[in-house]
Amino acid sequence: MAKEKEAQVVHSFPKNPLEEVRASLSIYKGKQYVDLRIYYKGDDGEYHPSKKGLTISLDLFGELEESVRKLKDAIGE
Repeated sequence: MAKEKEAQVVHSFPKNPLEEVRASLSIYKGKQYVDLRIYYKGDDGEYHPSKKGLTISLDLFGELEESVRKLKDAIGE
């Protein structure tokens, strides 16, 4: 079985001193996905993915963009 391509991180930012949020693109079973996930710093000093996150197919990416736009409007940015 062929190994899937490793996720491509396109942006990350710190959530707090021990966690960061990563936005990445990945491929699973030949289909491309967008992933927003919390990574935590382990005892080894490295960041590891948590279960806290959102993975959606590219088909739904427009809906995610629309949600962020509406949130920006709601907070007045």
